Amino acid sequence: MESENLMSMLDLLGLFIFISGFVIGLGAVTVIDIHGFLGRKSEYWTEATTRTHKVTKPLIWIGIFLAVVGGAVFYRAEPFVGIPLIHTLLVLLLVLNGLFLTFGVSSYLLEREKRRQSSQLLPGSWQKKIICSFIISDFGWWGGLLLLVYYLVSK
Repeated sequence: MESENLMSMLDLLGLFIFISGFVIGLGAVTVIDIHGFLGRKSEYWTEATTRTHKVTKPLIWIGIFLAVVGGAVFYRAEPFVGIPLIHTLLVLLLVLNGLFLTFGVSSYLLEREKRRQSSQLLPGSWQKKIICSFIISDFGWWGGLLLLVYYLVSK
């Protein structure tokens, strides 16, 4: 009986941390996506996006970290197939995408800011790369959340 209570407390804690990761990460992704969309054709929103990404970038990494920790705790007794495996693949995709955004796009935006060009529209080549990256990000975050909901409902 005591071990069952401990297991259910671990499940609760793991699920809470897992969902917290989605709340923080997906919330930050949504904010930067909206800014980026508005910044495609607007100098004002291009500059706002450059400033906003300084806040959303760490929040997205915190969200990924919490989702990984929470998922590891929540799925600890599950076989590494099906949804736990897909969640792992999605987080790997999000990490790779995040590395590109952090070390590619963010570095580029910060360099433009130093040169006082942060309000100038981004070149088309960068806009295309960022759009692809945002699609990957949205797919990973929303798909991961959908899979978690499906997992919980189907149990």
